[in-house]
Amino acid sequence: MSYPSPLAHRPQVPSQPVAPAPVSPPVLPMPARAGRSVPVWAYAVLAVLLVALAAYILTFLGVVAPVVGMVLALLPLTGVLLAVRIADRWEPEPTGLVVFALAWGAVAAVVIALAVDIGLGFLVPDDGSAARAAFSSVIQAPLVEEFAKGLGVFIVFAAARRTFDGPVDGVVYGALVGAGFAFTENILYFSTSLIEGGVAETTFTFFLRGILSPFAHVMFTAVTGYVLGRVARRGTPTRAAVGPWIGGMLGAAVLHALWNGSAMFADFFALYATLQVPLFAGFVGGFIALRREEARLTRERLGEYAAAGWFSPMEVDMLATPAGRRRALQWAAGLPGDRRRIMRGFIAEATSLAAARQRALTGRDPAAAADEQVFLTRAVAARAALLAPAS
Repeated sequence: MSYPSPLAHRPQVPSQPVAPAPVSPPVLPMPARAGRSVPVWAYAVLAVLLVALAAYILTFLGVVAPVVGMVLALLPLTGVLLAVRIADRWEPEPTGLVVFALAWGAVAAVVIALAVDIGLGFLVPDDGSAARAAFSSVIQAPLVEEFAKGLGVFIVFAAARRTFDGPVDGVVYGALVGAGFAFTENILYFSTSLIEGGVAETTFTFFLRGILSPFAHVMFTAVTGYVLGRVARRGTPTRAAVGPWIGGMLGAAVLHALWNGSAMFADFFALYATLQVPLFAGFVGGFIALRREEARLTRERLGEYAAAGWFSPMEVDMLATPAGRRRALQWAAGLPGDRRRIMRGFIAEATSLAAARQRALTGRDPAAAADEQVFLTRAVAARAALLAPAS
């Protein structure tokens, strides 16, 4: 039988089976949020303080100079954040806490320091004497600023204990707070230099603060973070950590005072070369040693899972050593579809598993055993996805 057009009738064909709907990947468990983030109200406080700080800067420095100062301040900040990111590659901190630490330094700590400075100015007017200048630079600024910055590190320590595992985490959070503080302080210094001394003075100020000392505040506040990281590793309760925290801030203030004093009472450049550079080299060397300790703990904890049959010894070497991770990423790049992203996920889940087991063994986190099961499930799923045949 013929039809006037192909659209008038569809030819009959044997029925074809309908393809089954694709099976969605299983929903992976997530670790409990409690103890891994700061309260929402803390961000609200930062927002209010940001408005107040912006109003202060615009009122006293105008618009043009702060904009120029901010552009200049972004240059050392970028370098510092890149260094912190490299330092934090072993077990990256949660993005929300990174943002909070940076914002606390850039906003809250600066507001606290400014408020104290303005308050003392009303109580004890500046008479322009050398003694008052020395007190402000060598005593007031180190104590007030390190307290303001250290308070932010302590808030992270108290609110997010389940991600604050040890000295490396403490140094990273301290460095982030210090980097944020230096960013805003640089805006103020660069703006003032531009208004009072023009391009020449601004260039010199940028050389001193942006080239010679971009890591100064990072190093100071990292001392506070290191101390809190040590007490976190021991499982010290938050209340009992107040004493060590104060001690850490005093240590940071001593370094800060030494830095400021070298600019006021000594040949800054000579002391910079003979004291500050070796101090910074020691800081870097100390951090590398802390990273090695973290790697050793990761290897030990994952080795216990390997002994139980969850991982092979070769996988432990791959997951728990820097060289092994590099080789793993190179190998994953050659898999179908370039599976480096999946490999990074596998490494991250396994590292979190090791950290959770360490917390469970020390008994400082009652929820660590539940975290172990979550991260073990996620690590196994990541490995399965990594080794899955190409579709």
